Amino acid sequence: MPRTSIALKELTQTIRLRIPFDELDDARVCSGLCIGCPKKLLEYLEQEVEYWEGEITRGETPTLGDVKRLARSATKIEKVLVKNQVL
Repeated sequence: MPRTSIALKELTQTIRLRIPFDELDDARVCSGLCIGCPKKLLEYLEQEVEYWEGEITRGETPTLGDVKRLARSATKIEKVLVKNQVL
């Protein structure tokens, strides 16, 4: 397995640990502050994580840019979730 595949797999695992998608229901996500629509950001990030998990399972090799983009998106979304007191 190429190193970018390993890096992306580890990144998706880290994202799932830091952002518990299954535990964040609409009532919790959409209450109180709303800066940057946490619900839509969570949906986007979960979709990206699932996409890359599927690609790795099928044997696709992500580029370093793919890993960097997902990491950047996850970091920014996590900051918004913290700002909105979701995490």
